[in-house]
Amino acid sequence: MNHLIIYAHPNPNSFNHAILEKTSSTSAGHNVIIRDLYKLHFNPTLHWQEFQQSLSQQYAEDVKIEHQYWQNADVITLIYPLWWMGFPAILKGYLDRVLSYDFAYTNGEIESIGLLKGKKMQQFVTLGNANEKYEEKGFLSAFEHTLGKELFEFCGIKDVKMHYFGNVGLKETDYAAILQEVEESCQELLQ
Repeated sequence: MNHLIIYAHPNPNSFNHAILEKTSSTSAGHNVIIRDLYKLHFNPTLHWQEFQQSLSQQYAEDVKIEHQYWQNADVITLIYPLWWMGFPAILKGYLDRVLSYDFAYTNGEIESIGLLKGKKMQQFVTLGNANEKYEEKGFLSAFEHTLGKELFEFCGIKDVKMHYFGNVGLKETDYAAILQEVEESCQELLQ
């Protein structure tokens, strides 16, 4: 299987990087492509001219490269910290540019049609507070819709698994258990 990993954390010593390493090592035996957005210095800014050109499938060269990775992927993994209740800016901009018209979706007669069908996705999202804190306020369910299922279902990806890892950065957090969950999720999706 082709496993595309999109990684968005600026600190190479972060726990997110440990998640990246576990995801990659668990995927041994498969074709793994890692797109570390900070290492790539990916430009997250979608300019108006680029947007207009994308409507006629005139995509920027860096976007064409990412399109090829997404097109070939059977499994797509996003690894990122939750910042200000959303994706880090570099990942948000990446998605703005890469999930472009006539690549990720197109217009149908009465609604948009997702074009990335048949792919599986998982997201590993690190949180600074306990999951329960986010759950009590309804945030986890909102994230399911805004960062996960609804966003990618719009693009045709029906199988989206969200994993939230709370209290990252605290000494008492069970990091081994988190990495075990990462491993199990990867094994399941890569079967």
